[in-house]
This record gives sequence, C-alpha cells and structure tokens, in this order.
Amino acid sequence: MRLLFAAVFTLFFAFPTFAQRGGWLTRPRVEKLQNFDKPTLSWGYYFGMNSFDFNFDYQEDRPDIQVEKEIGFTVGMVGDLRVSDHINIRLEPGLVYAQRNLMYPDDPQFDTDEDQIREVGSTYIYVPLLLRFSTKRLNNVKPFVTFGIATAYNLSSNEKNPDDNGDGQFRMKTRPFFYDIGFGIDMYLDRFKFTPSIRGVFAVSDELVPDNDPNSPWTSNITKMSTRGIFLNFTFQ
Repeated sequence: MRLLFAAVFTLFFAFPTFAQRGGWLTRPRVEKLQNFDKPTLSWGYYFGMNSFDFNFDYQEDRPDIQVEKEIGFTVGMVGDLRVSDHINIRLEPGLVYAQRNLMYPDDPQFDTDEDQIREVGSTYIYVPLLLRFSTKRLNNVKPFVTFGIATAYNLSSNEKNPDDNGDGQFRMKTRPFFYDIGFGIDMYLDRFKFTPSIRGVFAVSDELVPDNDPNSPWTSNITKMSTRGIFLNFTFQ
C-alpha cells in the first residue's frame, strides 16, 4: 500500500520535473494524434492481469491463514468524460477472474490435509468510477494518476449456498465495495492511444460469510476478511 502511494507520488510530481530537466521528453518532436483528447466523451477497451490477496482481522492471536495468490485475467470497457485538459472522469466496467488458495494452520478439528486448503475462485463484475489527474502532455506521452471508488458483483460468491466449509464450500458476500488508486502513462501512437497502468484495489467491506457452526475452524477466528489486489491493465482508445 505504501509502495503504491509512493509510486503514484513519484510519477505525478517527480517524473515531469525530471523529464523537463533532462530534456529527453521535451525536445521538439512531431506530436501524434494532436486533437485526440479534445472530445468531451471518448471510449475504449482494456485487458490485463491481476493478482488478488486477502487481508484478515482475527479475534484471537493464532497462526495466520496463508494466501497463495495466482495470476488472474481482466477485460473491460472504458468510458471517459473530459472535464478539463488535466482532469477526466472515467467509468471502467470489467470482468475480473481471480484465484486465491487459503492455507489454514493446523487445527485438531481438521480430519484431513484437504480440510486445511480452500480454493477460492472469484469472478467479479467490477465497476469503478475514477477521477483521473494528468500532467501536461510531453511530446507523445502523458503521465496520470487515478483515484476512485468501485462496487463489484461476485458471480461465484456462494453467499446463498446453504452448504458451508463443513461441506467443502467457502462462502463470500456477493457485493463488496472498494477504493481504487493507480497510475499510468498515455502513449500517443500513429493510429490510437495506448495506456499501460497499474492499479491497487482495496475492499472496505467484510466479504466473509461465516459458517453455520459458530466454532468452525475455518471462520470462527476471523472478524473481517477483505480483498486487496493489483491490476496491470493495457488500454486502447
């Protein structure tokens, strides 16, 4: 989290100053797509990769649950509203596939090794509303940072499933809420604008659905479970 904020600060404030002093981005060059950002509304699409994790708060001081992260896939659309030369409002609904495996510490209530592992696959419809702040365009690149909020619908949450971990079913709430922060660089090419970006997403709501048994070894010691993750997106407009 701190590293992400540091990266955002460096990109937005330090990068333009360094580029101008060094001259490597401010030397006169032919600007491509000079009027590309002038329309009030614009559209695009993106795809990318993600890595999701869980953050746990516990009731008692016991060994932590370990999270094994896997690389997931993201795809979506972009709607952009130009407010000024340096401020945009963006809606970026997308489909997010994520996989996390939970490794539970030893517990006398576990009968087999399989009881200590829960595979948590998630398919989110992720809908962020972002405020984007851009620097001045430097020839054919323009750095920016984004801040925003998001809601999601977890299609594989199992929230309404009457079976719980006792039957091998890990349950999560269907509609978590997030805040979203990131940075990236617009790159103006001959025929389109290409934008690589990195975003951090952090759930503010508890996503855990407790087991029916209040003494369950899987959920009884968890007071809050929330998603956190990183997106690496590639946007085309």
